[in-house]
Amino acid sequence: MEGLKVSDAELVVYLHPSKSKNVSQAIFGELSSMLFKFNEIFDGVLLAYSASTEDELAKILPGLNPYFGVRLQARLLLFYPKPDMLLEGKVVKLGLQTIHTIVLGFSSATIIEEDIRDEFSYKVKHGKEVYASTSDRHHKIEIGTVIRFVVKSFDEETLHIMGSLASPHTGSISWLDKPAEESSNTKKRKGYEMENEDSLSLKTDKKKKSKKDSRDSL
Repeated sequence: MEGLKVSDAELVVYLHPSKSKNVSQAIFGELSSMLFKFNEIFDGVLLAYSASTEDELAKILPGLNPYFGVRLQARLLLFYPKPDMLLEGKVVKLGLQTIHTIVLGFSSATIIEEDIRDEFSYKVKHGKEVYASTSDRHHKIEIGTVIRFVVKSFDEETLHIMGSLASPHTGSISWLDKPAEESSNTKKRKGYEMENEDSLSLKTDKKKKSKKDSRDSL
């Protein structure tokens, strides 16, 4: 899935003097407070981190509340969805005009009717809502389906994504991954059939040659 990146960064964490007795704990507390929030400096949503500092010596900042800054090396896992990227999400709700998904367990994504290609038809079967493909009856989108969609926009404050299923390479991941397998199986079957045809052709040629040899001997 696109939209994920790992970044190495040199950070300075500013701590209150009251936290000077346990600097390591204070540092991780500050970093943890940034989780699952969009950060303009990182240009993404912080999902995970690892950090280390060579020592806990810090520069005291002058002022009424003399905070001190600690430098550290950090590795950050960021989520940064951009337009036209391909994301994957699990469908949690369906409607006549919308499909709602959750991406990575925390970011919501909505696909509205105008961004759902005409191939998909909304139906209710046995009390269950489903978007079924008119091109292939095996291609279905229902609650619990993991789908691949294209990003149209991303709201950095609410972490909400607007998506699209207009492209033919979007839809149910389980269905999208099948053609490659089926294509491989088809090639194998064709190869097997060609081998059988060659074998039959060879046998036929041998029989014709055998009959010809018999006539020549007579």
